[in-house]
Amino acid sequence: MEFRTDIIVANAGAIAEGVCMTLLLTCFSFLVALALGTVVGVLRRRAGLLSALLGGYVSFFRGTPLLIQLFLIYYGLPSIGLNMPRYVAAVLSLGLNSAAYISEILRGALGAVPRGQEEAAQVLGLTRLEALIFIVFPQALRVALPALVNAFSSILKDSSLVSVLSIMELTRIGQLIYTRTYRAFEIYLAVAVIYYILTETVACFSRRLERVLET
Repeated sequence: MEFRTDIIVANAGAIAEGVCMTLLLTCFSFLVALALGTVVGVLRRRAGLLSALLGGYVSFFRGTPLLIQLFLIYYGLPSIGLNMPRYVAAVLSLGLNSAAYISEILRGALGAVPRGQEEAAQVLGLTRLEALIFIVFPQALRVALPALVNAFSSILKDSSLVSVLSIMELTRIGQLIYTRTYRAFEIYLAVAVIYYILTETVACFSRRLERVLET
């Protein structure tokens, strides 16, 4: 059976739109994950009830499949009166899931900064919050940056799961093209190659970033 590249060429426009939607979902989800993960990571540094509750959130989202979380948010929440558009549900699911991992990345990075840095800043007149923002966090971010870039790559790949909500991202576009052409090998190979190019681009950026930070 011949390999038909003409199918890919004929559907290049739709595939490009799917790539754009995938990147948009990834970027918005990463912003949600970074914001929430930062808050959770900082708050979990202190012992107490709040830290324990946040630990439960991290444990739940790291210990259950992302697909189930997606179904829970999009199909489960409306049963208790919380309806949301599919795009919002997709971003929220990806964001909440990745935030659980990012919070642990940042918590570890914050723990790597010597506590004396924060104490010295407070001696100089900074409040605890100011010391965290201006002294501790910039140093922790330097440590965490490569892992955060990898977290972005993970969201990029996981975004393929939102195709179950009929969101027109790359995987869903591939499915629709297959239903019209019945050429599974060409279509899904093209989709796989595109994901590989995108994730490898992010990985190359991460490796370069690590080299820059080491200098």
